Amino acid sequence: MATLKKKPTLIDFQKYIHEIEVERNFIKQTVMDKCLMLGEEVGELFKAVRKEQKLNIDVKSKMRTVDEECADVLIFLLSIANRYDIDLEKAFRDKEEINKNRKWS
Repeated sequence: MATLKKKPTLIDFQKYIHEIEVERNFIKQTVMDKCLMLGEEVGELFKAVRKEQKLNIDVKSKMRTVDEECADVLIFLLSIANRYDIDLEKAFRDKEEINKNRKWS
C-alpha cells in the first residue's frame, strides 16, 4: 500500500500519485482522460469557491470544500505530469525564472 512520507517534497507527491494509480488500477487512464477529469475538478473547485463566497448556487448540487477540491486538482495535475515524465518542481523553478524577467503591469 502506498504511503506518503512526512514532510514530502513535490517529487514525493508525484511518486505517491503514481503508486496509488497503479494500486487503484487508474494507471491505464490516458492523458486525455486525466485532462478531462482535471477540468471537471476545476469546475468543482469553482463551485466550492462560489459556495464559500455565498454566491447563488444550486441547492441540490453536491459540493465539497475548497480544500478538498484543491487537493483533487493537485492529484490530477500530478498524474498528468507523471504521464509526461515532468519533474514539476524543476518545471516550476524553470518557469519562475522566465516569469521573473517578465514585465507586469
